[in-house]
Amino acid sequence: MFDVTRYATAAQSIVDAGRFLYDRGWSPATSSNYSARLDHDHVAITVSGRHKGQLTAGDVMVVDLNGQAVQSDCKSSAETLLHTVLYQIFPNVGAVLHTHSVKATVLSRLASPGSALDFEGYELQKAFSGVETHEGILSIPVFDNTQDIPALAEQTREWFQARPDQPGYLIRGHGLYTWGKTMADCLRHVEAFEFLFECELETMRVRP
Repeated sequence: MFDVTRYATAAQSIVDAGRFLYDRGWSPATSSNYSARLDHDHVAITVSGRHKGQLTAGDVMVVDLNGQAVQSDCKSSAETLLHTVLYQIFPNVGAVLHTHSVKATVLSRLASPGSALDFEGYELQKAFSGVETHEGILSIPVFDNTQDIPALAEQTREWFQARPDQPGYLIRGHGLYTWGKTMADCLRHVEAFEFLFECELETMRVRP
């Protein structure tokens, strides 16, 4: 059983995040999915196929950490396991956001197979929790897109168990996953990533 008051708070944070991300053009139409932790065993997550700029509390359901619906007949996102695996790996994570911005999608398609995107020398790297200087390298893995979500979830589990300090990843031609201790932290990470993506693409455009 989950706490109903916590669910109401989490659902509102997801609704508010959806409106913000849709307004910024980072979650068009029914793309993207968002979640927030309720307790050690339950997560509030968006119902599949809902317009992210028009979310209400009824568009947020509860699943357990195996991705199974709890007290709901609704269907959660097909990518639910990509959320729950992060809550399993990182006990301090309180929110996960998956967005579909143009810049994240384009940049992910430009990365070489099996490689990561490295960001270095940007002051905004310090927007990520635990990063205190622009001098380090922020390395973001790019996983190949697949409809086999359980396999991708296990792939991300192995990656982040070995590299727990990284704040996000891209799926090629698909979008961004990032997380944080709170929804506010998570939204800050999305904004920072989008700034870095835009800088990298602009550099590619102007560099001879």
